[in-house]
Amino acid sequence: MANALLSIQIIPKTKNGEDVIPFVDEAIAIIDQASVRYEVHPLETTMEGELYELFAIVEKMNERMIELGSPSIISQIKVLYKPDGASMDTLTEKYR
Repeated sequence: MANALLSIQIIPKTKNGEDVIPFVDEAIAIIDQASVRYEVHPLETTMEGELYELFAIVEKMNERMIELGSPSIISQIKVLYKPDGASMDTLTEKYR
């Protein structure tokens, strides 16, 4: 079982005020390629996995934003770390 949940809102700065949605799409593609469980929400994406693995994904997302031409990125993250197990389902089951 995973030991962490990490929610991220990535906000890349664009050079000339371009739309950030293509950048966000690329960030979500990084998550998808990592093969962790995730859910996309309107203002953030939540991932489920091992803490070290999730932070590595955040690093890759930020690096990709730079590759795409963003001069800087704000990554707002929230982390739930629970060594004996953490899951999105457990936290949200009473609402479904």
